[in-house]
Amino acid sequence: MDKVREKLKEVFGYTQFRGNQEKIITNVMNGRNTFVIMPTGAGKSLCYQLPALLNEGTAIVISPLIALMKNQVDQLNAFGVNARFLNSTLTKTEMNRVKKDTIDGNVKLLYVAPESLTKEENINFLKQANISFVAIDEAHCISEWGHDFRPEYRRIKPIISQIGNIPIIALTATATPKVQLDIQKNLQMEEADAFKSSFNRENLYYEVRPKKEAKKQVIKFIKEHKGKSGIIYCLSRKKVEEIANLLKVNDIKAAPYHAGLDPSERMKNQDDFLNEEIDVIVATIAFGMGIDKPDVRYVIHYDTPKSIEGYYQETGRAGRDGLEGNCILFYAYKDIIKLDKFNKDKPVNERENARLLLEEMAAYAESSVCRRKQLLHYFGENYNESQCGKSMWCDICKFPPETFEGQEYVEVVLDAVDSTKSRFEVKHVVDVITGKENEYVQSYGHNELEIFGAGTDETEDFWHSVIRQTLLGGYLEKDIDKIGVVKITKKGKDFLKTPHSVILIKDKEFDESQEAEESPQGSTSKAYDENLFDILKRLRKDVSKDKNLPPYVVFQDPSLEEMATIYPTTREELARVNGVGMGKVNKFGKPFIDAIKKYVEENDIMTASDVVVKSAVNKSKTKIFIIQKIDRKVDLEEIAESAGLSFSELIDEIEHICYSGTKLNLNYYIDSIMDEERQQEVYEYFLTAKTDRIKDALEELGEDEYDEEDLRLMRVKFLSEYAN
Repeated sequence: MDKVREKLKEVFGYTQFRGNQEKIITNVMNGRNTFVIMPTGAGKSLCYQLPALLNEGTAIVISPLIALMKNQVDQLNAFGVNARFLNSTLTKTEMNRVKKDTIDGNVKLLYVAPESLTKEENINFLKQANISFVAIDEAHCISEWGHDFRPEYRRIKPIISQIGNIPIIALTATATPKVQLDIQKNLQMEEADAFKSSFNRENLYYEVRPKKEAKKQVIKFIKEHKGKSGIIYCLSRKKVEEIANLLKVNDIKAAPYHAGLDPSERMKNQDDFLNEEIDVIVATIAFGMGIDKPDVRYVIHYDTPKSIEGYYQETGRAGRDGLEGNCILFYAYKDIIKLDKFNKDKPVNERENARLLLEEMAAYAESSVCRRKQLLHYFGENYNESQCGKSMWCDICKFPPETFEGQEYVEVVLDAVDSTKSRFEVKHVVDVITGKENEYVQSYGHNELEIFGAGTDETEDFWHSVIRQTLLGGYLEKDIDKIGVVKITKKGKDFLKTPHSVILIKDKEFDESQEAEESPQGSTSKAYDENLFDILKRLRKDVSKDKNLPPYVVFQDPSLEEMATIYPTTREELARVNGVGMGKVNKFGKPFIDAIKKYVEENDIMTASDVVVKSAVNKSKTKIFIIQKIDRKVDLEEIAESAGLSFSELIDEIEHICYSGTKLNLNYYIDSIMDEERQQEVYEYFLTAKTDRIKDALEELGEDEYDEEDLRLMRVKFLSEYAN
C-alpha cells in the first residue's frame, strides 16, 4: 500500500485516508465488485479516482449530471490527471478526439452520462478501449424506490456486459436498506463487498421551522451569516427566480440555478459560487450533486423536499470540511399536498411509492424526536440521541419537548401489528386502532379483532407518532420487501409478554398558523423578537388608552410583529412596515420609534436597514388606479370591473391600501348602501371592540342584519378616519 499512499500524497496532497477509503480502494484495485454507501463530504470520489490512476487503462465513471462531470473533470485536470467527459455538450470533433485519446490509453478517467452509454456507436468505441473498471456514481438513481429514480440507470448493467466482464464500483450517499438491496440486485452484484460508512454528520445542525414569513426569516438568517456561502433549495424554477431576485434586491450576492437557464448562464452562476463571486445559490435540486465546495455554511430548504433521501443528500452539501453547517427546513403541510398532486399522472406503483416517501418527509418534519435519530434510523443505522449536541445540536435536543409515559400506547400498537400478522401499512394499523370500519378493514375481518377501536380516545396523528417512535425503539421494523409495511420484531414480541415503561415524546402542533420555537443558534426561529413584541404591545395599550381608541386601531399585531423583526428606528423605516404607512407614523409613530431605538441600543441588534424585505416586484399599479378612482368617487362595482377584479377582490385591495396607512374616503359609496343610523351602530361597535375581526362583528351585530362586505367597507371607513 506504500505505492497507493505515495499516489495519494503526490496527486491529491493527502497523507491519510478517511474512514473506509483505504479498504475500498484496495478492493477496487483487486478487481472486486464493490458497493460503497458513504455520506456526502466523506470522500466517495477518491474511492474510484485513486485506483483509476494506479490501474492500467481507463476507468469509466457513469454520472447523472453534466455539471457534476465538468466540475470533477476540471478538478482532476487541475491535479494533473488526464480526465475527460463524453456528453451532449461536445461537438462531433471534440467527441472523436476524446474517443481517440481513450483508445490510445491517454485518458485515466472518462465521465459518461447514462444516456450516452445507450448509443451503439459509444458501446462499440468502449469495446475498443482498455477499461479498468466502471464506477457508477449516484447509484441510488437505479432504484425505483429511491428519491431520484432514472430509468436509463436500469440499463447500465446490460450495457456493461456488452462491453466486457468489467469490475463495478457503485457509490451512493443516500440509500435506505430497501434501495441498497435494489441497487445490488439490478447490477447483479449481490456478492459485492459492501462498505457502509455512518450517515451521521456530527458537524451539521438540523432545524425545522414553520413556513411562516419565510422570506423575512431567510433574509435575516443570511444577514446574520454575512459573507458565508449557502445554498437555498426550491422545488420550482419560478420559485428559484423569485427568491434569487428577492435576495439580490436586499443586497445579498445571489444567483439562480435551474435547468431552464441558458447553459452558459447556469455554468457562470455555478462557477461564480465556487469562486466566491456570489455568496448564495438559489437552486432546484439539480444543483450540488458532486459539487465539491467544502465551505458551504448553510443549506436552506425553502420548500419541503420530496423525500428524506433527497433532504439528507442536499443538507449533506453543508460543512463538507467538517466545520459549521446549518440545515434549515421551512415546513408547511400544504407543500406535501402540492407535491402529492404533482404525482397524480404517474403510474399507480410510482405514485404510491412517492406518496410513502412524502409521508416519511412529513413525519420527520412534524416529529419531536431527535432529528439525527430519525435520519439515521431511516438509513438503517441506530443512534443514541444522548450523543446529539456533543459537537452540534439539532433543534429538538437543544430544547427538549414534552414527554409522557407511553407503555399502554406501545402495547396497543404492537398488539394491532401482531394481530394483523405484520402484513399491513401504518395507515391500516391506525385505522384498526381507531376503529375505522372502512371497506378495506372489513374485507380482512379486522373490525372483529379484540384490538379494533382500542385507541378511539386519541387522534390518528397521535397513533402515527406512537408508531414512528415504536419503530425508532426497535419494537417494529419496516418490511424490506414490501414498502410501507411494518412488522413486529423479537424485541416487540418480548415487550408484549413483559411490558415495561416507555417514555414517548409529544409531537409539535405543526400547523401553518403556529410560530417556531426559539432557535439554538442564539436568535429566535420566530420571525420576530418576542421581548420587543411584548414591549410594543404594552406601549400600544398605553397609547390607545391615551387616544381613547381600541389598540388595534393604533397598530395591529402583524405590524407589531414586523416591527419586532426588522427594528425600524426611523420614520421612513416604520412607514415601510405593513399596515403602517406615513399617516400612522405621523399620528402614533414617535413613542414606538423611541422604544425600538432604546431596545436596539441596549441589546446591540441589527436594525431594519439590514433586514427589511424589499419587494423585487412593483405591484402598485392596481392600487394607484383604485385610489385615483375612489378620489373621483367612481362606483366600486365599476372600479372592480375596470380593474378586472371581483368585488371581494376589490375590497381586499382597498383593505391593503388602508392598512398601509393611506386614507380612503368611501362615504360616497357607503352612504348609498347604508343609512346613517346603521353606520353609527357599526362605528360604535368598532370603537369599543377588542378586535376588528369581521367574524366577531357579524356575531355581535347579527348576520341577518349586516352583510360581510358592507362591514368590511365600514371598517375601512372607520380606520381611515381614526387610524390613518
